[in-house]
Amino acid sequence: MASEVPQEQWAQVISKTGGPIEYKKIPVAKPGPDEVLVNIKYSGVCHTDLHAWQGDWPLATKMPLVGGHEGAGIVVARGELVEDVQIGDHVGIKWLNGSCLSCDFCQQSDEPLCPKPDLSGYTVDGTFQQYCIGKAAHVARIPKELPLDGIAPVLCAGITVYKGLKESGVKPGQWVAIVGAGGGLGSLAQQYAKAMGIRIIAIDTGDEKKDMCINQLGAEHFVDFAKSSNVVKDVQAATPDGLGPHAVLLVAVNEKPFQQAAEYVRPRGTVVCIGLPAGAYLRAPVFESVVKMITIKGSYVGNRKDSAEAIDFYARGLIKFPFKTVGLSELPDVYAKMKKGEIAGRYVLDTSK
Repeated sequence: MASEVPQEQWAQVISKTGGPIEYKKIPVAKPGPDEVLVNIKYSGVCHTDLHAWQGDWPLATKMPLVGGHEGAGIVVARGELVEDVQIGDHVGIKWLNGSCLSCDFCQQSDEPLCPKPDLSGYTVDGTFQQYCIGKAAHVARIPKELPLDGIAPVLCAGITVYKGLKESGVKPGQWVAIVGAGGGLGSLAQQYAKAMGIRIIAIDTGDEKKDMCINQLGAEHFVDFAKSSNVVKDVQAATPDGLGPHAVLLVAVNEKPFQQAAEYVRPRGTVVCIGLPAGAYLRAPVFESVVKMITIKGSYVGNRKDSAEAIDFYARGLIKFPFKTVGLSELPDVYAKMKKGEIAGRYVLDTSK
C-alpha cells in the first residue's frame, strides 16, 4: 500500500434509483489483492450513467451507488498480487471494471461478454469520486504524456465506437452513416471513422451539431432528421451512387432511428446497434432485409486490445474530441442538459471541484 492516501473523499452518490444525487464525503476504499486504487483526476459523463441513475435497464444496480465509468487518473495503491501496474502509472477505469478471466468468453478475448462482469458505475462503484478501485488486469494503460481530461471520454465512448466500426466491417473509402453524430459517442465515431479512411454521413439535428460535424469532425454530409421530409431518401442520396451507406452506426438514445436504418443501408450493408434507448425494440422490413442481404448486429464495449488500439489513435493525434470540463459537483446540471439533448460532444468532470 502507498502512503498519503486520504481516509475520505468527495463523491456523487445515489441511494435509490431515480433518487437525489448527493455530493458528499465517503470513505476511500482499499484495493484487494488483484486491484489498484486510482486517484481519479477526470471522468467523462456517458448516457449510460444517466440510464443507471434512472433505472432504465433490466439490470440491477448496487445501492448506494457511485456512478461513472470514464475515469482517468493515477495509481496510488495496489494489491499484493499486482505486478504489472506500478504506483504512479496513469490508467483508466472503464465500463468493464473486471471479469473472471477464465470463462469461455474471457479466454477468447471477448471479456465484455463474461457472465460475471464487474461494471463500473453500475454493479461496482465508479468514477464520480476522487478515488476508485479497478481490477489491475482491466485498467487501461495511458501514456503519461497524454492529457487526462482529453483521454477520459475515450475510455468508454471512444472504445465503444471504435469497436463498432470494427464490427461493421466497413473499409477505407466506403461510407458509414452515424446516427446521433453530434453526441458524445457520435462525435468520437466520426473521428475514428475519418482516421480509418471511412467517409461519413452524420445524422442528427440542430445547426450547432451540423457545424461541428461538417467543419470539425470530418463528415461530408449532414442529414437533419428533424428537418428532413424523408430521412431514408436523404441518407441514400448522400452517397454518390444513391445506394446508401455500407454501414450504419446507431448511437442514438431513442428508438425511431433503429427502425429506419435497415431501410437506407445499401445491399449487403451492416447495421450496428450501439446505443441503448430504454425499452426500445428493433424492427426491420423482412422483404428488404432479405433481398438486400443486410446484417443487423449489436456491438458492446471493446476488449482490452480494442482499448489499447483506441487509446493509440488518440496518442497519435488522430482524435480531436470536443469536450467541456466542469466540476464533479456539477453532475446534476450535466444530467439535466443530457435529458434535454443539449450536449454537443462530451462533458468531463474535474474531481478537484
